[in-house]
Amino acid sequence: MARKSRKQQAAAAPAKELTGMKIWKAALYIRLSVEDKGDHGVSLETQQRIMENFAALHPEIQIVEIYTDNGVTGRTFERPAFQQMLRDADNGIIDCILVKDLSRLGRNTIDAGYYIEKYFPLHGIRFISVNDQFDSISPDNDGNHVILPLKNMINEAYAFDISRKVKAQQRQSMKSGEFVGARPPYGYEKAADNCHQLIVDEEAAPVVRQIFSWASEGVPTNTIARRLNESGILSPGYYGVSKGRIPNNRLAGNGKWQTWTVTKILTSEVYTGDMVQGKSKTVGHRQVCTNPEEWITVRGTHEALVSRELFQKVQAILEEKASKSAASSKVPYTENVLRGKIFCGHCGKNLHRQRSHEKYIFHCISNDRIAKDYCSGSPRLWETELFGSILTIIQKEAAVVMDKKALMQKADSKLAERMSGIDRQLYELRQRISRNQGFLKSLYQNFVTGVLTGSEFRSMKLDYEEAIQADMSIVRALEDEQKNLQSQMEQLSDLADRLEHIGRDTELTASLVNQLIERITVYDNDHIEIVFCFRNAFEQLEGVITDE
Repeated sequence: MARKSRKQQAAAAPAKELTGMKIWKAALYIRLSVEDKGDHGVSLETQQRIMENFAALHPEIQIVEIYTDNGVTGRTFERPAFQQMLRDADNGIIDCILVKDLSRLGRNTIDAGYYIEKYFPLHGIRFISVNDQFDSISPDNDGNHVILPLKNMINEAYAFDISRKVKAQQRQSMKSGEFVGARPPYGYEKAADNCHQLIVDEEAAPVVRQIFSWASEGVPTNTIARRLNESGILSPGYYGVSKGRIPNNRLAGNGKWQTWTVTKILTSEVYTGDMVQGKSKTVGHRQVCTNPEEWITVRGTHEALVSRELFQKVQAILEEKASKSAASSKVPYTENVLRGKIFCGHCGKNLHRQRSHEKYIFHCISNDRIAKDYCSGSPRLWETELFGSILTIIQKEAAVVMDKKALMQKADSKLAERMSGIDRQLYELRQRISRNQGFLKSLYQNFVTGVLTGSEFRSMKLDYEEAIQADMSIVRALEDEQKNLQSQMEQLSDLADRLEHIGRDTELTASLVNQLIERITVYDNDHIEIVFCFRNAFEQLEGVITDE
């Protein structure tokens, strides 16, 4: 009889020789906080290498995903990659989590203990901390219910200590008159030899002086913003990008001077040569304003751009305008149900809602706030007329939706056939994955008993792992398609039910707008375009139904 190759022997190993070894779908979780930067021992690469080396010695551990939170504190578990990892665990993509040590999981004692002792076991997740020699399924860790909380407390104390020292150092620097901040105020730059020293930015400083000069003459802040835009002067954000102080345009705003930007400059004492810092602090991972008595003020720390007399004159003008505005009796505005949804069709900016004699009007204010002739159309529509036009368009769309609903009901059999086909594909793929996982288990048994050499074991293990991974990717894609089809059908059916009740007496509310409308573009009274939230969903679903 011909002798079988070792690969054939391994693949054909009888079921009775299988050890029943479970193949764990493992995730490597890597975290690096700001305090850890520069420490090579906890670098992203080091953490990954330590865990990969551990997995290489445990054939039952198959690495399927790597999750990384870079620059995120361990005192909170609301981290993007960590939360995604939990969602993937819930969906069965992973069932084992590896970390380099407990501090990488987190430095919050209560939450870390909850995940290790409650959440992971409840969800069938094996948890391994490599450097702590902790494995949740190992009987050798029976006493770790005592040791782990202690280590977590040490980690949490370390995080609090680091945070406290950083904050203390920052406050001391503020008290010494040093600038503490990522970016210097507009009109200044950091000294080349001392990042805590502000020096005059000769290019931007004249703009700051001009802003104060106009304000001292009583020029309104919106007029100042328009003048700056008309002069082609870069906004502080875009100026920061041009100087390399801001990494990209996404962090620089829309590129135009705004009223609030001008006001921020006019109310900042830094331009008098004084350093006023500590106006905000972190409370519960959120920035909150502090009381003025908590501010840290140091006089004469850098060259002034305006005199204190000019600064005080401008403050008096701003306060007088604010007092007049507060003193005038105001009738509360009604709700703007189109907030964030309605735009000018000529310049693309938001349409402004303004009250006029107890009535409301939507109009483009780009020519007043940004620059003269910035908008070529400047549409103006009374709210009642605008709402009537929008409801008319919604009613027409509702009729179209009802027609499409009838069409979908007639095509139910085709959609059911598509779903059934996906079910068959999933069954075949899962069967193949199960067979390959069985072969993979048998490899380790044959390696231990000497049927396979180490190199043969690694080569065949890689082949089976790649086949399993490929099939699992297809399974996930098909499952997603299945969920999307089902979700779209339910969503559109529900939507059709709502639209069915829309009539002439329907009131345009914020709830209705948010459910139906993505964007409204106004060119004039007779030209209004609406992008509906469900339009693309209908097109995708029809594509499935009509696909031959």
